[in-house]
Amino acid sequence: MTVVSNASPLINLARIGQLDLIHILYGELVVPEAVWHEVVIVGAEQPGAIEVKSATWIKMQTVANRQLVQALQQELGAGEAEAIALALETRAELLLMDEHFGREVAHHLGLRCIGLIGMLIEAKHKGFIQEVKLYLDALRDIAGFRVSRELYVRVLQDEHEE
Repeated sequence: MTVVSNASPLINLARIGQLDLIHILYGELVVPEAVWHEVVIVGAEQPGAIEVKSATWIKMQTVANRQLVQALQQELGAGEAEAIALALETRAELLLMDEHFGREVAHHLGLRCIGLIGMLIEAKHKGFIQEVKLYLDALRDIAGFRVSRELYVRVLQDEHEE
């Protein structure tokens, strides 16, 4: 299974010490150069940089279709644009991305996307974690991950945790 990720899932899971959750769920992960650069180079002093750089299951890959990346960058950041382009090039089964507009573009191009909350729900359903609330709270409180109150409540209700 080919899975491509944008920076946000990597950074936020690393901030709460749960980067390996991606590996547990999906095995190997592919990230484009722009995401690698954002997390490992620019973010060298930030949470996730060392973890991503040293994770043998995260592979960096160059995007070949630079024209598509340039077109996508009219509306998206470099990481999102390259992640979408790489997911298309590799025929990825899944794209990990939290940015709303980026996900809309990816869906429009026929890609299957999931964000951090969806990953937590999947991890619970597969028995890798016991509850979503613990991780959602950590993402909000430690990582500063923004989740609307409505979404937070709905997820916990759907997962029978509140």
